[in-house]
Amino acid sequence: MSTAENLADDLQQRMLDLGAGARAAATVLAKAPAEAKNQALLAAAAAIRAEQAAILAANATDIAAAEKRDLTAALMDRLLLNEDRVEAMAAGLEAIAELTDPVGDTIAEWDRPNGLRIARVRVPLGVIGIIYESRPNVTADAGALCLKSGNAAILRGGSESFHSSRAIHDCLVAGLRAAGLPEGAIQLVPTTDRAAVGMMLTMPQHIDIIVPRGGRGLIERVQNESRVPVIAHLDGNCHVYVDGSADLAMAREISLNAKLRRTGICGASETLLVDRQCAATHLAPLVKDLLDAGCEVRGDDDTQGADSRVVPATEADWDTEYLDSIIAVKVVDGVGDAIAHIEDYGSHHTESIVAQDDAAAERFLAEVDSAIVLHNASTQFADGGEFGMGAEIGISTNRLHARGPVGVEQLTSFKYVVHGQGQIRP
Repeated sequence: MSTAENLADDLQQRMLDLGAGARAAATVLAKAPAEAKNQALLAAAAAIRAEQAAILAANATDIAAAEKRDLTAALMDRLLLNEDRVEAMAAGLEAIAELTDPVGDTIAEWDRPNGLRIARVRVPLGVIGIIYESRPNVTADAGALCLKSGNAAILRGGSESFHSSRAIHDCLVAGLRAAGLPEGAIQLVPTTDRAAVGMMLTMPQHIDIIVPRGGRGLIERVQNESRVPVIAHLDGNCHVYVDGSADLAMAREISLNAKLRRTGICGASETLLVDRQCAATHLAPLVKDLLDAGCEVRGDDDTQGADSRVVPATEADWDTEYLDSIIAVKVVDGVGDAIAHIEDYGSHHTESIVAQDDAAAERFLAEVDSAIVLHNASTQFADGGEFGMGAEIGISTNRLHARGPVGVEQLTSFKYVVHGQGQIRP
């Protein structure tokens, strides 16, 4: 047998061992009291604060390697950790600990005429495999959310964040130890070998759900190759539509924030649609704000006419997730045309309408088929923390099992618990 075959066999065995450990841990977590899970989360938060210097040093190693690979500014921003972001991770774990434990919650219950009492009760999914790129903070968020919802997690971070993720994972394991929970509850794939991803996708005996979080290439690979059910987090080609009834000052603030608050997140708007009804008064100032803030604007003929600095848009621009200081701008003929454009080019992630006309807003909210739709608010609110969920693994663009921010409740399933008094079926 060749050296390459030996290495492949060794990795396969290591992945199977991870899976077996996760399956055993999931059995324990499904019965673990909320107090034990919360204790682990709080201890992990304390460890992250105590190990801040080690985490930042590991991140510096990743950043130095990433600079040699000439990653985009958006990817570098996703990768970067600083003191504030480390503190945010710790605070995020504490916020998750404060959430109501979903496991065992009765979603609904009812009585049948024959005396049977039926209840629908939340239960963990089991073992969740999370495959993500760039952002090392996902290690903390994903591990914590899985733990709180009674699931074991197998985490496979991107090669660019390998050292950062390991340092954060060490803190999560310290939390598990402090609470007396199995270390197999949150495991990190210990290699950057891309073959490990393929193995996770073909381990249905050990992994119940795969959650990919990254670029379109990763998502498509997982959806095409996985033998395990997938909760997909597709790219965020998000839109802001400024209706003819929009307040200009509000539209300017929302458009700027939606695009430029953080350009590298999935909730950043990538296309601005402006109603022709207000284009004479709204288009030029909206475009000027973006250009003056350093954003490249790629526009249709009307938008190019509003400012000489606008670059002509191509067909490809309408369905591109830039994750950068670039936005496509188009004038549309009212809310119906905006909805049609979003249906043709959007990724069913997050869309916003800026409007004072309630009828236009209600039509947009009802007819746009995206996981999150907003009225008079920035698309950057597409975030589990902003929804009061504590944190999220990602924004699901699926229609089945979960849609929108995937928090602790979305990481559970349910079973039916039926009580009788000796009934038999005639």
